[in-house]
Parts: sequence; C-alpha cells; structure tokens
Amino acid sequence: MKAVVITSPGGPEVLQVQEVENPRIADGEVLIKVAATALNRADTLQRQGKYPPPAGASPYPGLECSGTVEAVGKGVSRWKIGDQVCALLSGGGYAEKVAVPAGQVLPIPEGISLVDAASFPEVACTVWSTVYMMCNLAAGETFLVHGGSSGIGTFAIQLAKHRGVRVFVTAGGEEKLAVCKDIGADVCINYKTEDFVARVKDETGGKGVDVILDSIGASYFQRNLESLNMDGRLFLLGFQTGAVTQVNLASIFAKRIKVQGAGLRTRTPENKATIVSEVEKNVWPAIAAGKVKPVIFKSFPFSDAAEAHRLMESSHHIGKILLIP
Repeated sequence: MKAVVITSPGGPEVLQVQEVENPRIADGEVLIKVAATALNRADTLQRQGKYPPPAGASPYPGLECSGTVEAVGKGVSRWKIGDQVCALLSGGGYAEKVAVPAGQVLPIPEGISLVDAASFPEVACTVWSTVYMMCNLAAGETFLVHGGSSGIGTFAIQLAKHRGVRVFVTAGGEEKLAVCKDIGADVCINYKTEDFVARVKDETGGKGVDVILDSIGASYFQRNLESLNMDGRLFLLGFQTGAVTQVNLASIFAKRIKVQGAGLRTRTPENKATIVSEVEKNVWPAIAAGKVKPVIFKSFPFSDAAEAHRLMESSHHIGKILLIP
C-alpha cells in the first residue's frame, strides 16, 4: 500500500509518499481501506520529531480516518466487511489501509459523506471527553474556546450551542470570527485587537465564564484564570506558546478553579473505546440532526501532504484539512 512517510524529522518537505507493507490486524481489530484522513496539530509535531507515536502504533501520521472495512479480526462482532465507518486512530491515517481496535470505530453519521466523516473522530472525541466528560459543561453555562476557527474550535462551538451553552471564542481575524459567529458563537473576540479578559468580564457582568478550552498554553494561563467564574474549569489541550509560565495561585484558591489537561492519543484502547461509545451516544445524534456540521477548509491528495502541513502551520485555514489517498 501507499503511505505518507516521515522520511526524517523536519519541515513539511520530509513527507513523502512511499510503498510500504500492509498493516496486519490483531484479534479485536478491523482493517479499514482509507477514504480520507484529516490533519491535526499533533501530526505536525510528530513530523518534527516532537511527538512520537505510542508503543505499538503505526509509524505513519494520522489520528483519524474514514473508509470501508476490508477485514475483521477474531472477536469482532459489530463490524463486517463492506461497512462504511470512521475511526479514532493512534496513528496510520496517512495510509491506504489502517488497522484499528474495533472499539475505536464509529458508523458514518447519517447525512454525512464518507469523505467528510474523516473530519469528526478526533475533534468529537477530544471535545466530548474534555469539555463534557471531565469539565461537565452544562446547559445555561458559559464556555470560552480559544482558537475558535480551528477544527476543535468549530466543532466545540456547534456542539455547545446545540446543548444550550453561551459560547465565547477568540480568533485572529475578522474572517475567522465571522465563521465562528455563523456557526453559533455568541461573543467573538479578536485576540489581536482586544483583551479577551476584559471582554469576557464585560459580557458576564464581571463574573467570568464557567469553562475554558485552551491549546495556547503558557501565555494565556494567568489570563484564563482571570477569565473564569467561581467554580470555573480550565482545560489544557496543548501548549502552542510553551509549557512553562509564572502563575498567581491565589485565583485558583479564591475561585475554586479546577485546572485539568489530557491528550487523547496516549490513552488506553479501553479508555478510548469508552469515549468513542459516549460520542456515538451523545454527539452522533446532533450531527445526524444537522446541528453539528463538518467545517472543511480544503482537501489535498496524499502527494500534496507537505502542502497540507504548510497550510496548517500557517493557521490560514478555518476548520479541518483533509488528505485523500
């Protein structure tokens, strides 16, 4: 099969399509013939040598895919050859075929094309596991998502709005903020021209928001604490501006703030299966009802994977970027 291979750690140019061996499926796994995969920031970090795949995972990037079941291992009862599915992966999406534990496989949501479905598994599992399973965001609460125009952001906005939450976003430009508003964001803040702390306080009568989802990291940490309400929850998804910062711990104490962080890739297959099951039960109906839609900026063939990575690293995109074998 063909796969996009990281020939050595480095810039986008190190991504090359090569002929590689087909994956072998173990008991409890399914083999998927990939129709599409979607880019995630983690792919660019893996390419740079900063985020190696977990032990036993495929060496190729790609944390989600959609496609058709081509084979099933022993003990798999739900899926059969020919089923159209999408899946949460530990790696290997940038290939024509990928083996994945059956518990990480999802049906294609009703009304969504096979290719477009590749945009959902990683963002759906990330947002549901963090914002809902761990932060317990509830109807009537307020929610700030940084990077509102990203794949995570565009998904989080729609799901929160559907669930009766008042949604705040930051993004760097009027075009990006306009898209956020169109898909349901209530308060849109241009972080390049506005102080998000002041705006959040102003919009909430000085209280702050209940939950913040942040992948910016160090430079936003103290400001996030200042933007939270009593009993506020801050969830850290990444550290785009670094992982080390100075913080005044008093605000955590005074406002009973809960700070959490987690990745998805390094969780156990059992843990991922639990999240995937929850996503199918709680998120898939919202997609089928048209309340959460795919936001796809551009699709590239595997041969243009380097160009796709350049686009992601430029941050000029809105929503997801797909790769097609």
